[in-house]
Amino acid sequence: MQRAPLLSATDLDLYDRAATESASIVVRRYSTSFAWASRLMAPRVRTHVARIYALVRVADELVDGPAEAAGVGRAERRTLLDALERETMRAIERGYSTNLVVHAFAITAREHGFGAELAAPFFASMRADIEPVDFDETALAAYIHGSAEVVGLMCLAVFEDGRTRSDRDRALLEDGARRLGAAFQKINFLRDYADDRDELGRCYLPGVDRDLTDAVKAATVRDIRRDLACADAAIPLIAPSARAAVWAARTLFGELVDRVDRVPVSTLVRERVRVPDSVKARILIRALARRAAR
Repeated sequence: MQRAPLLSATDLDLYDRAATESASIVVRRYSTSFAWASRLMAPRVRTHVARIYALVRVADELVDGPAEAAGVGRAERRTLLDALERETMRAIERGYSTNLVVHAFAITAREHGFGAELAAPFFASMRADIEPVDFDETALAAYIHGSAEVVGLMCLAVFEDGRTRSDRDRALLEDGARRLGAAFQKINFLRDYADDRDELGRCYLPGVDRDLTDAVKAATVRDIRRDLACADAAIPLIAPSARAAVWAARTLFGELVDRVDRVPVSTLVRERVRVPDSVKARILIRALARRAAR
């Protein structure tokens, strides 16, 4: 008589749900802006994007968040990050992890056909945050690709969900996803300049030896605006299930760029520029209207 398996599909479904709920909690606790923007997505898309974001956030917090605050040294953080990467790759291959956030990420990666080609550059950029790096243009481009562009490409894979596209449209969408992720990262370099320099001892802007200058700030803002213009060309092609959310995120960061552009460097080196909640609410209302009108 053949014995029944100890674990059934129902058991795995329950585990998948628990992992997904864990990812959603990470999103809600760590990014209110991301959480409200993602609510503009169709529920299934929102679930997958939350799984991606949760792993990104856990890795980021390992690099210079609570792990450091708990007294975990730099060498041990790198060891833990390497272990997290190995576990992520194994989970993508086998469809299971004892780490609930990794397990949730693997569900989405397996379903949408991405793996080491996007995950490995991400972890490489996280390692660059553990070991101080003097960024030249080549090193910075690699860092931005791993820390931001690949996340945009992961999300795009979810948005597309197997859609058939012309080569032109696919290239436009992929370029838009990369450039939007890059724009988000570059504006964070400016917005978080004071914290990065004073608390973390980092500077991501080439040409800044000691202090941020008006010239470097202006050049970075121009670069960000070029990235956003490329992303704008792709947004109309994004599937309706995610288009309003992407538009809202892009508009929010565009507002942040404008505010950073207006303040003097003397302000940026002292404090973090923010978009008021009232402005975020207006953007959300406009995004809801756009979604209703599609």
